[in-house]
Amino acid sequence: MDNITFQALVVRQQGDDFIRQIEEQQLTDLPEHGVVVQVHYSSLNYKDALSATGNRGVTRRYPHTPGIDAAGVVVASQDKDVAVGQQVIVHCYDLGMNTAGGFGQYIRVPADWVVPLPDGLSLREAMMYGTGGFTAALSVHKLLAQGVTADMGQVLVTGATGGVGSLAVAILAREGFEVVAASGKAAEEFLLGLGARSVIGRDKVSGGADKAMLRARWAGVVDCVGGDILSRAIKSTLPGGVVTSCGNVAGADLPLTVYPFILRGVSLLGIDAAECPLALRHTIWQRIAAEWKFDHLQAQTAEVDLAGLSAQIDEILAGKIQGRVIIKHES
Repeated sequence: MDNITFQALVVRQQGDDFIRQIEEQQLTDLPEHGVVVQVHYSSLNYKDALSATGNRGVTRRYPHTPGIDAAGVVVASQDKDVAVGQQVIVHCYDLGMNTAGGFGQYIRVPADWVVPLPDGLSLREAMMYGTGGFTAALSVHKLLAQGVTADMGQVLVTGATGGVGSLAVAILAREGFEVVAASGKAAEEFLLGLGARSVIGRDKVSGGADKAMLRARWAGVVDCVGGDILSRAIKSTLPGGVVTSCGNVAGADLPLTVYPFILRGVSLLGIDAAECPLALRHTIWQRIAAEWKFDHLQAQTAEVDLAGLSAQIDEILAGKIQGRVIIKHES
């Protein structure tokens, strides 16, 4: 089987530049892990674009094939719990970072990275969600597990037009919450269409750095941006409320005192999709395939092949992509 050849988008360093090109590879070029998956679909994430441009915080060694998401069929397995012919999802962990990822037609990964495709979801649909959709679902799942209910008050979603935020809005609305969507983009119609009850500007949830506490307003928060916006959201959370944090596009620093935690009992939950335990991963994908499956994603998803992928990487780096981009590999 090692003589199988396939195509992959490979990033190579040439001097100070990083060059992307489609190359022919063999299975022997992949790392020595126990499960080989023929990838049918992948998806484009901002982290993939960083890897594709030589960001050492994402990928340490080049040449490299990015792609933190992959959905396909198992073609070889050394593990009794992963069957040949099984349709599976592989995402996060080290896939696409320092392990050759879904921008190749084959991947080879450890068995405990592999999630069976749940009933009710196709391989293509799984990549329409990808890591972003999984992160949104995990955030809402944790809010619900902490006892946040729709009758407790409004729930804020920051970075609401992004891949994580927009799906968080849709999931929370389906769960019956009064969702307030915060975004710096003029996308009120889009967010209301997802189920947000109201839309506010990013400036309404930033500032207040000089105050330890702010007027309590939110029963829960799904924060996708971090920084000062997360800080203000925590300061504005109702007693007993819950805040989830999964992003840092607005900054990694968190200007805050302990007062929201010790005077209002606010809980701050970190969302780590990359190292989410396998059992919980199964649970989240089951929910995505059932009560959190949305028809609107189809219209918001663009499909390209490997030849069209490099141009999409440039677009996402320029902030010009709205919705999802998935990559279909030739079978």
